[in-house]
Amino acid sequence: MTISSGSMPSPKYQRLAADLRRRISAGEWPGGTALPVEAELEQQYSVARNTVRLAVDVLVNEGLLVRLQGKGTFLREHPVLDHRAFGPLLPSQRDGLAGPSEVYTAEAEQAGRQLSAEFEMLIVRARVDIAERLGVQPGEAVVVRRQLRLLDREPYSIEESHYRAGVAAGTALMEPDPVPGGDEAVLAALGRVEVGAVDQLVARMPGPEEAQWFQGGPGVPLLVQTRVTYDRRGPVRVIETRYSADRCRLTYGLGQLSARPGR
Repeated sequence: MTISSGSMPSPKYQRLAADLRRRISAGEWPGGTALPVEAELEQQYSVARNTVRLAVDVLVNEGLLVRLQGKGTFLREHPVLDHRAFGPLLPSQRDGLAGPSEVYTAEAEQAGRQLSAEFEMLIVRARVDIAERLGVQPGEAVVVRRQLRLLDREPYSIEESHYRAGVAAGTALMEPDPVPGGDEAVLAALGRVEVGAVDQLVARMPGPEEAQWFQGGPGVPLLVQTRVTYDRRGPVRVIETRYSADRCRLTYGLGQLSARPGR
């Protein structure tokens, strides 16, 4: 087996890493199994041992592989979960958008995964970008309800819902606990039923605290989904959710989807 030089010259270890990444994506080695030893890869690709080591280093940094002392190099077990970010209505709902927690729960159950969450409530000063979306002044106090979600006890996402203090005051949104029926139940009782949303998606590298919590490889970026929800009066909340890019795939639907298999 040889590695193509492609249209642009690049270091041989990068080309080797690209081919190993392709084989991993194709399912040649299932998650949790051992990668062939360096001597075998050296022979397969007719390259030097150092080239193999550098290529494997790249994939370790990307979070695709993990080295276990005294055992070898293994494919990291990060089953990717499809998250329906477009939020179709669930059977339990008649009006408004599907609540994020209810969607996550249904998806985890369907995939046979165990979903859990740690919950926090904070009062913080609104960042400039959050203030602009929420329609408040930068630095104004806002209520943040944070969920640290885990799938099979592995960090999956950080979700932070930002509310105007005037909306949350005197309601269960001020409590540091999940709300029965989700935050959507509180909003509905206030007459603030979310009927639309706008998403912005970006990819960036995690900060030190995020990297420590997600426990991903040093080269694995975050997917950051920022959603502004609206009722007929204006913005209701800003939901910023960060996912480790090797564990989540966001899916969106457009148009009529009634004929889509497995909807």
